[in-house]
Amino acid sequence: MSGQYVNDSGMVIRSDPFSEFDRRVVLLTKDHGKITAFAKGARRQNNKLMAATDLFCFGQYRLYPGKEAYTMVDAMPKTYFDELRNDISAAAYGMYFLDVMEYQTRENNDEEKLLVLLYMACRALLKQEIDNRLVKSVFELKTIALQGVFGDKDDDELKKGLSESALYAIDLVVHTDPKQLFTFMLKDGPLNEFVSFVNNKKSKVFNRHFNSEDMIEVLCM
Repeated sequence: MSGQYVNDSGMVIRSDPFSEFDRRVVLLTKDHGKITAFAKGARRQNNKLMAATDLFCFGQYRLYPGKEAYTMVDAMPKTYFDELRNDISAAAYGMYFLDVMEYQTRENNDEEKLLVLLYMACRALLKQEIDNRLVKSVFELKTIALQGVFGDKDDDELKKGLSESALYAIDLVVHTDPKQLFTFMLKDGPLNEFVSFVNNKKSKVFNRHFNSEDMIEVLCM
């Protein structure tokens, strides 16, 4: 692949300063999974890559592959999620989503469905009518399902005693395409059951503590 430009759609899930004017970003891409790219001059005012390397930015990226990382050559941002960054509560949830994706995805894996899930989850955070606790739990459960770690005997034990509404929500999330996921709501009782179920399942699958999840507890609960 070295020596050939790569065009791929993706979302910025991490962005850090690198040297005086550059940025190091992590992109979750459609065709190449999670990749690291360096954007030269992206910290300079009015640089064409400045906005395209902000967290949550989704777009089309032109990249040059190197031995250990890519160089970002050009970008065509499509969605900036400015509203997400300007809402402290939604931003806390969004940062957690980015952290989960950075940890759970791999380079050169087929991560297209996880990219779609991330994009749709961020969009759902902007919908006032959907409880962000539901968005978070749907995001977590679908991430687990897409990675093939759902449906064992432990899950049957965790489901015992749940209401029909909560059970329906679990089945819906597991079997629905990410593009159609964030289209339902739950009343407080079933929602609390659903959230509790996902938290219990997550504790068995996610073997890492995310500080961004602590921020949700501080800012949003």
